[in-house]
Amino acid sequence: MNPTMENCGFAVALKAIEGKWKVDILCELGKASRRFGRLRQSIPAISEKMLAQQLRELEADGLVDRTVYSSLPAKVVYSLTERGAALKVAAAALCRWGEEGGRHNDGSSAVVDDAVVA
Repeated sequence: MNPTMENCGFAVALKAIEGKWKVDILCELGKASRRFGRLRQSIPAISEKMLAQQLRELEADGLVDRTVYSSLPAKVVYSLTERGAALKVAAAALCRWGEEGGRHNDGSSAVVDDAVVA
């Protein structure tokens, strides 16, 4: 991130969710806390390695909480932190925008400097 963008809230938010699967993971955990296997089933196209990596990054960023229960067998549950839950509103808005195809009310999309602008 360039120095002029470091304090831009939008850029910070995008950095937190950058990665192909992070929004999908956050959306699924926004519905309910999940164990790894159940989370993997709910996002069938993601590999186990990628899911583990993305979960570690989300945990390091303070968006996802990993709780280990000392039972036999060990049980690990992933859930959104308060900070991660705050992203649900933004993620829902992005999902709606994407489902609408990123289009204006008249059905057209605008491109400015190679970026789609709604």
